[in-house]
Amino acid sequence: MMLPELTRLRLELADGVLDLSLNRPEKSNALDDALWQELRVAFEWADSEPAVRAVVLAGEGRHFCAGIDLDVLGDIVKRIADPDEARRREKLRRLILDLQDCLSSIERCRKPVLAAIHGACLGGGVDLVACCDMRYVSADAHFAVREIDLGIVADVGTLQRLPRLIPEGLARELAYTGRTLAADEAVRCGLANAVHPDRETLLAAVRTVARQVAEKSPLAMRGTKEVLNYSRDHSVADGLNQVANWNAAMLLSADLNEALTAGRERRPPRFAD
Repeated sequence: MMLPELTRLRLELADGVLDLSLNRPEKSNALDDALWQELRVAFEWADSEPAVRAVVLAGEGRHFCAGIDLDVLGDIVKRIADPDEARRREKLRRLILDLQDCLSSIERCRKPVLAAIHGACLGGGVDLVACCDMRYVSADAHFAVREIDLGIVADVGTLQRLPRLIPEGLARELAYTGRTLAADEAVRCGLANAVHPDRETLLAAVRTVARQVAEKSPLAMRGTKEVLNYSRDHSVADGLNQVANWNAAMLLSADLNEALTAGRERRPPRFAD
């Protein structure tokens, strides 16, 4: 089993947990073209690799993510160049959809993704962590939806996902004002699960949770994430019908037999990937 060879991300796999770190510390992990694309490559690989049972997403250096690299914004005019105005607009739309898809690959990944956030998490960084299953922060972590200060509408997921994570009024306040949300407020409003004193303590704590996730039935974990995501976007009735369909297909599994056997034998279960 070979890890993908990437330049903007650092990957390490142990005990079913994939440590995936944004690795542009000299740029505060700003999202340039290569990093956008590598995120999709990494999460599609994590989704398809049976040995990966959970993912911890972190950032190298002083900050988690400073948002989109401004060189990407400055290069847009050249990238969509065309004599025809309509075709320029079409190219821009396709570019935006592609950036959205790079981050949506985190939601599509069937393995739980835990974000460990320290320092700044701005603009595109908020888009990024909003795709994750859980978010944990260090005491110095802070968030801001900064697109409004650039005179643009956030367009790769924050406006769609953030109101599902925190009260809508607060999401609108952050999007309209660009103000900073500190770590303690992030926990109080439900954006983050817990706060830890520093980056090292944060990473240790998140990896502990990730290992707990990795010890569970991989089949049941993949199903639980799929059902939760589906239920978030559909009615209760639709969600109940979907989970009935899932369990009709997947309930009677080797993992269920192993869990029952392990319970009778008073030992931890040992699940296949």
